[in-house]
Amino acid sequence: MTPPDENIAVEIYDQTYHLRGGADPEYVKQLAGSLDERMRQIADSTQTVDSLKVAVLTALTMIDELSRLQRENQEMQEILTEKTEACIKLLDSVLQQSK
Repeated sequence: MTPPDENIAVEIYDQTYHLRGGADPEYVKQLAGSLDERMRQIADSTQTVDSLKVAVLTALTMIDELSRLQRENQEMQEILTEKTEACIKLLDSVLQQSK
């Protein structure tokens, strides 16, 4: 963790940003690197040179991915809950029979 008033310099899509907030500098640099890579992929695939458009398209792509992952996570949570409840019922049944 860096102190909240210490800057972390990162480069994203040929722009340098000085970020603050107390986050781990290596983590922030990793995030910035991932964002830079995604923006370059979007720019290459869309042939877009306007950095604002690239940023918006990248944000839309990433929020779509986040939304899909959240839905998948919710579905997995529901499956886990169902299976847990089934295991509890089975255990209760076994315990009742052993009495």
